[in-house]
Amino acid sequence: MAEISGKTLMPETFQGTRLDIAGQIGLVWELVKAPLIVPLLRVAVYICLTMSLMLFMERLYMGIVIILVKLFWKKPDKRYKWEPLMEDEESGNSNFPHVVIQIPMYNEKEVYKLSIGAACGLSWPADRLVIQVLDDSTDPAIKNLVEMECLRWAAKGLNIRYQIRENRVGYKAGALREGLKRSYVKHCEFVAIFDADFQPEPDYLKRAIPFLVHNPDIALVQGRWRFVNADECLMTRMQEMSLDYHFTVEQEVGSATHAFFGFNGTAGVWRIAAINEAGGWKDRTTVEDMDLAVRASLRGWKFVYLGDLQVKSELPSTFKAFRFQQHRWSCGPANLFRKMVMEIIRNKKVKFWKKVYVIYSFFLVRKIVAHMVTFCLYCVVLPLTILIPEVEIPIWGIVYIPSIITTLNAVGTPRSIHLLFYWILFENVMSFHRTKATIIGLLEAGRANEWVVTEKLGNALKNKNNNKAGAKRFRFKIGDRINTMELGFSAFLFFCACYDFLYGKYYFYVYLFLQTITYFIVGIGYVGTIVPS
Repeated sequence: MAEISGKTLMPETFQGTRLDIAGQIGLVWELVKAPLIVPLLRVAVYICLTMSLMLFMERLYMGIVIILVKLFWKKPDKRYKWEPLMEDEESGNSNFPHVVIQIPMYNEKEVYKLSIGAACGLSWPADRLVIQVLDDSTDPAIKNLVEMECLRWAAKGLNIRYQIRENRVGYKAGALREGLKRSYVKHCEFVAIFDADFQPEPDYLKRAIPFLVHNPDIALVQGRWRFVNADECLMTRMQEMSLDYHFTVEQEVGSATHAFFGFNGTAGVWRIAAINEAGGWKDRTTVEDMDLAVRASLRGWKFVYLGDLQVKSELPSTFKAFRFQQHRWSCGPANLFRKMVMEIIRNKKVKFWKKVYVIYSFFLVRKIVAHMVTFCLYCVVLPLTILIPEVEIPIWGIVYIPSIITTLNAVGTPRSIHLLFYWILFENVMSFHRTKATIIGLLEAGRANEWVVTEKLGNALKNKNNNKAGAKRFRFKIGDRINTMELGFSAFLFFCACYDFLYGKYYFYVYLFLQTITYFIVGIGYVGTIVPS
């Protein structure tokens, strides 16, 4: 066989040392760009546009329905039977059902008094109420403080129990499950759950319980969160905007149309019989609340959301706490969707359109697509189309539709409308973490069941600021502040912005420079409340 020379296999430009490395890399790029990179990027653009349209139609549907609900729908106390529970002169408090209040907590030094005090202040006959503090704390000093607080209220005549476990198996779900097994709550019909930073108003039970008493098909009454520290920093204002949309629109629409929505894990009252029928608390995902809600709904139980039943709570004000919370809230639903989608499809008790709502609207669009399209389109695909001008994104896909979606998202918090543009930039940064968590949940990868309790500051930071006199200057470790992935995306977007400024024609660099700055600010840890260690 004739000897084959290298010249027949490689272009002449690859031979010798006449071209430098940069030139060779450039030639390789040109060789693979047209047959490989350009088609792949076009596919990515089509996928992103499809997801964007899905999210747009979902937001438009929700917007139309919430307008109809506000204008024409009957309020919950008119849709369902509701009558106030009254004391009877002959039978006394027998009209009031037995209720257990569960307060799960884990090393909640700064806020444990808030929830315990609020629960003990609920207006409900003392002989019909059990308050159960489920303390999984690992710090002996904190456990002692919580126990002493329970004893203090017990001395005032309240039926409050301090409950601990030997281990933290199942985390919050495990604590709630074990709490309901106690003999002293077996006679209770309903259970109200409040996280350690939640403070219900005294009339909370008197407004919520009648829905459950007079409507045997209702399993859950959910209240709305109100945030005591929304004005603490810019990051808490951003969170308030996102969560207000969730409560004002998503929960309201789900309750009015399908009597289904995701239990928020706190500030709600459950019928214990419905919990038991649905299989009890399960710890297979990090969203035990949503898991229970979906299982109970598949068995025909109805849920009621009360937007005017508001409970004070605290937003995570440090970026580290917020990031861990968002990982749990994004990974858990995706993982639950993976585990339950076939069970939902095969279920015969639920109507077809409710199945469509739960699978498509509740899970697919809101819990998966919403996270992925934001990150993929604005932080990956759009910058890449600047480097590869052969691929273009239509203006409606990157300006018009996202603008409408953003406007619809802002309706929940009119007071923060002037922060809308920065909210967009910050949400784009957070979409990176949510997308990563969603993929982990769908694949059930390593961190799928990671549970990190959201840190609450309470009045701790305020007290430190009031004691500045004579205090030492705190120093921060660089490693505690720097977020390398955000800095990496900041560098990537900065390069794309500079390239677009020099060679582009659509002025995308204006957005890219602003997004670069936001990634950089988050990357150096200058976001949220800075707590000295």
